[in-house]
Amino acid sequence: MFTSIQNFIGATEELFALFNEEEEQLVEIAQIASDQELHGQITFKDLSFAYPMRSHELVLRNINIEISSNQLIALVGSSGAGKSTIASLLLSLHLPTKGSICFDDRDSSEFSISAIRHQIALVPQDIFLFGGSIRENIAYGKIDATDEEINDAALKANAMEFIERFPERFETIVGERGTQLSGGQRQRIAIARAVLKNPKILILDEATSSLDSESERLVQDALEKLMTGRTSIVIAHRLSTIRNADQILVMDKGQIAEKGTHKTLMKKTDGIYKNLSELQYNG
Repeated sequence: MFTSIQNFIGATEELFALFNEEEEQLVEIAQIASDQELHGQITFKDLSFAYPMRSHELVLRNINIEISSNQLIALVGSSGAGKSTIASLLLSLHLPTKGSICFDDRDSSEFSISAIRHQIALVPQDIFLFGGSIRENIAYGKIDATDEEINDAALKANAMEFIERFPERFETIVGERGTQLSGGQRQRIAIARAVLKNPKILILDEATSSLDSESERLVQDALEKLMTGRTSIVIAHRLSTIRNADQILVMDKGQIAEKGTHKTLMKKTDGIYKNLSELQYNG
């Protein structure tokens, strides 16, 4: 009885914490207003961030980043360096503690949260799929998508390769959290979802980690198609996937320790990126 009561108290505390959360001002968007359109340029100005529960502990310190439209930017560094926090801040899941984020030289506060999230797509490492059909899960990127658009998105994401093997094709039920599909198949559905959304800014968070080599090849090919013609921010552990990035930002303890292309960073004696790279290729 005592154990049950303890579990109940813990769950109730979480429930009340959710009830007390302040609601975000989200609005349904049929069409993005011209003054709310993003063109892909991103600037971080003297940005610092600490989570509200640990306000004395800065996760990011004095971050200054200039990203041009259609650039491919890679974020690398050890776990806990602050890479995923940057993605959360871009999506306005958190607000900067100090400094600012600008889109197209305008402060992010001038854009509605709905408009920002409508134009940014995230393909995370741990894909969340709903317990419905493949069609429903892809269409989550654009609720009013036509069958033709869904088919086209699946084709571009290299997902048709396995969808056509299922007797029910797009009507195949994926299971709770996508348990009926492999990791590579779930990733490609998430990519198809992002293709359908057609975002101005794309964030890939460890999107090819923990996949076998064949799945990684198909997923990487789909990602390269998806990244074409839009600003892409790649959070990567496998450095082989980001060699052609326009700019690589190396994060260490919440700060940008190094920045440059693969070539310039490999020339740095005792550089963090060079050491990480040599560890991976020699490992």
